Amino acid sequence: MTTVIIHGQAHEGSTYHIAHELAEKIGGEQIEFFLPKDFPHFCGGCTLCFKDEGKCPHAADLAPIVQAMDLADVIILASPVYVYHATGAMKAFLDHLGYRWMVHRPRACMFKKQGVCVATAAGAGMKSTMQDMADSLYFWGIAKQYRLGFAVAAVNWDGVADKKKALISRKTDALARAIRRRNGKAKPGLKTKAFFFLMRLLQKKGWNESDVQYWNEMGWAGKTRPWK
Repeated sequence: MTTVIIHGQAHEGSTYHIAHELAEKIGGEQIEFFLPKDFPHFCGGCTLCFKDEGKCPHAADLAPIVQAMDLADVIILASPVYVYHATGAMKAFLDHLGYRWMVHRPRACMFKKQGVCVATAAGAGMKSTMQDMADSLYFWGIAKQYRLGFAVAAVNWDGVADKKKALISRKTDALARAIRRRNGKAKPGLKTKAFFFLMRLLQKKGWNESDVQYWNEMGWAGKTRPWK
């Protein structure tokens, strides 16, 4: 198995340690990216990616991350809570992948992957932070999604109480087992499939030439489905 972790911050705090602990327990190869170091750009709103993602001004810097995601079995998006939401670096990265949402040109490989959203805060805000990242997992077509959110009552990993670390360990143990058990078997649920079929109807009518051509090339306007 290959797990890609995309960290929404550069420091190795509580969120980093939990994401890394989970990846270690999943086993196999691990590939990590740290934002904004590995991708420092903001989306300029040029909309070029919706016509051809290769024309994005930041395509060359984005390529290593998306290539790793496409080859991975598991994608972990990890962000500490910043004012009740994901970090700006994480948001800026996800903004660049709008062209991969199901309404445009989703990648077939995503419909067989598992994804995890990890978030921590000293107090609150994990739910909304994980939702920021989970939206992209869902609209990319990720087959099985999980969330790990913890109020760690500390500003760094060393300050997290042993009792809390033990709870985190039990949660990551259980989640790693579930991910390993579903490896190679994950399929999207009814909600994802229903949305895919809704987008299929949209693409059959067509409004973006690049998207319509892509769906036709993939055979999705006909009987082919990305999860089979």
